[in-house]
Amino acid sequence: MDFTKTQTFHNLARGFAGECQAGMRYQLTAKAAMKQGYEVLADTVRTIAKNETNHAKVFFEAILQNAGSCDDVHIDAHYPFHAGTLEENLRFAMQDEQSEAEELYPTFAKIAREEGFAQIALKFEQVAKVESHHRVIFDYLAEAFKDGSLYSADRPMLWICSECGYMHTAKEAWNICPLCGASQGEVQVHLPFAKDSL
Repeated sequence: MDFTKTQTFHNLARGFAGECQAGMRYQLTAKAAMKQGYEVLADTVRTIAKNETNHAKVFFEAILQNAGSCDDVHIDAHYPFHAGTLEENLRFAMQDEQSEAEELYPTFAKIAREEGFAQIALKFEQVAKVESHHRVIFDYLAEAFKDGSLYSADRPMLWICSECGYMHTAKEAWNICPLCGASQGEVQVHLPFAKDSL
C-alpha cells in the first residue's frame, strides 16, 4: 500500500501543520504575558508551546518513517486564526486544545486503526491526552487571570515535565520524570493549581 494515498498520511500532515501553528500562537500569547509583567504565566504558556512543537515533531517523523521525504503534500484543513486580550487568548487556547483532545485526534486515531496503523493511532491518542491536560491548564489560567488568583499560594503546585508534558499535583517535584526520564533540571514547576483539576 502506498502510504501517501492513505487518510492517515494526510491526517499526520494536518496534525503537523496544526501543532506548528499552535506552538506559534502560544509563543505570541507568552510574549503578550511577558509584556504585561506575567513572567510565570509566560513561562507556563511557553512550555505548552514547546510541547506542541514536540507533537509536530512526532507527526513529522511518522511521515518520514512511513512515506519518506515528500516534496508537496496538499492538505485541506481548517485552522484557527483568532486573537484578543491575554485572557481571551487563554480561552481561545483552551477551546482549541479541547477540540484537538476530544474530536480531532480521536478521529485521526480511529482512522489510523482502521487503515492498519496501530502505532500511529497510539501516537494520536497519546497527543490527545496531553492536549486534554493543556485544556485544563489554559482553563485554569484564564479563570485565575480573570479573578486575580493567578499567584494564590494556598493551592497545591502542578508539576509538568517541560519535555513530554507529564504532570501531577503535589507539594514536591520528582527528581526524574516518570514518563520520559527528564532530569530535575528539565522539569518545570508551574503555577499553583486546583487539586481536583486533573
